[in-house]
Amino acid sequence: MSSSQSLKIGIVGFGTFGQFLANTMIKQGHTLTATSRSDYSKLCLQMGIRFFRDITSFLDADMDVILLCTSISSLSEVVGSMPLNCLKRPTLFVDVLSVKEHPKNLLLRVLREESDILCTHPMFGKVSGKSGWQNLTFMYEKVRIRDEVTCSKFLQIFASEGCKMVEMSCEEHDKAAAKSQFITHTIGRALAEMDVKPTPIDTKGFQALVQLKEPVMGCSFDLYSGLFMHNRFARQELENLEHALHKVKEMLVQRMNEGQSPERTES
Repeated sequence: MSSSQSLKIGIVGFGTFGQFLANTMIKQGHTLTATSRSDYSKLCLQMGIRFFRDITSFLDADMDVILLCTSISSLSEVVGSMPLNCLKRPTLFVDVLSVKEHPKNLLLRVLREESDILCTHPMFGKVSGKSGWQNLTFMYEKVRIRDEVTCSKFLQIFASEGCKMVEMSCEEHDKAAAKSQFITHTIGRALAEMDVKPTPIDTKGFQALVQLKEPVMGCSFDLYSGLFMHNRFARQELENLEHALHKVKEMLVQRMNEGQSPERTES
């Protein structure tokens, strides 16, 4: 990558997902710095990333992009603790949280007018993206963009890896994610509570349920609770799921009371 196309990217929150994104960004030739509550200085040294324990020194490092990879629940506290007056010039702030209206509203409220805002959600992670990002979905909304060049360079990080680039509003994202991502996590955790395990006579349908449980339980409860608490559409979807289960149970009880045997089916 030519120097004119490379970006100076600072990552806030260098946990598993921040490290996952950083590997590809480094491969593409971008210059990275990082800061985090935990000390990742040794790992960053191995990766060729400059690590800052002090947030003031981090912001003083003169970056094109500040990439927010914090947890959903800690975003407000992390952004609120930043001495934003230390920024040397207008900077593009990008978040990669699994909810979108929450970071959008927070960044619009906290950041100065000259700071650009790009809200994104890579719809994949370390497991699903371990073999590359080809055809994996990357959602984004250009919330407040004046520097189109820097924004385009950042989006190109994902487009050049073959991601399916989907531009939509943060509200549209949260509506769709409540019906898909949140419900998937909810069902997966319910299966875990039931201690669902493979049996010697599994049908294909049951195998799919077991496969659903494993990646969901690999995510933290902090992420799951964030999907519920910070997506205003999630509560309704949870109620819809509860209503659907109750409706199915009523249908079974009605059939049993009618004295009829249900048809034998394989699911």
